Amino acid sequence: MSLNVSPDLLSVAERGEVSDAEFVDCVRTSLPYAWEVVSSVMSDLKDGTEFADHEIPPPSEVERGQLLRALASDAIRGGLERHFGAKLAFQNCHRVAAFRFSAVGGERYQAFVSARGQLLNQSPELRNC
Repeated sequence: MSLNVSPDLLSVAERGEVSDAEFVDCVRTSLPYAWEVVSSVMSDLKDGTEFADHEIPPPSEVERGQLLRALASDAIRGGLERHFGAKLAFQNCHRVAAFRFSAVGGERYQAFVSARGQLLNQSPELRNC
């Protein structure tokens, strides 16, 4: 299961739309490691840069699973992007990058999300991640 959904939040969802704030709070409490990583790269953007990334492998498979669940879900990733106001990109089961929306489509963004970028970020020690 990706998220720990409280009975109250489930009831709200059953009645209709859930607010971004409610959804993001559920993500924050359900996936604390993923929240920490995303918060960190998003915070680094506040320094005026157009790009920030996190390249440290998770300490365990539990944390790696949280990161994968958060960034593989369109709903979760989209909620995080709207909450923090920037675009997320992902490589290698642990490399998370944030780009200002104005940088999406730019050279650095295109290089990061390209097949070439993915291949250049491979190594034998990351093969099973």
